[in-house]
Amino acid sequence: MSYTITVRELKDRLDKGEQVFLLDVREPHEYSMAKIEGSTLIPLGTLPTSLNQLDPNNEIVALCHKGMRSADAVGFLLQQGFANVKNLIGGIDAWSVEIDPSVPRY
Repeated sequence: MSYTITVRELKDRLDKGEQVFLLDVREPHEYSMAKIEGSTLIPLGTLPTSLNQLDPNNEIVALCHKGMRSADAVGFLLQQGFANVKNLIGGIDAWSVEIDPSVPRY
């Protein structure tokens, strides 16, 4: 099973109305500058104490600025028994470049 997803794959799935939980693991100041609509902010540092906000039965796509912190989040969630998690390759920066230029880059 692949634990990654591209921004194009994610956009196509969202356009089809598929239910995906978008987990944004950036910091609040980053989230206030740029976000994907419908995403939920849980900063990486608070993820261990915020697991009760996540449904292990849902597909979770983690994202950050460029994909490094979200990769760490995916690894952590897998260790906690979450089976259906993916890292958004390139993060919100790739989303802004390839999908939605109205999302500010920083």
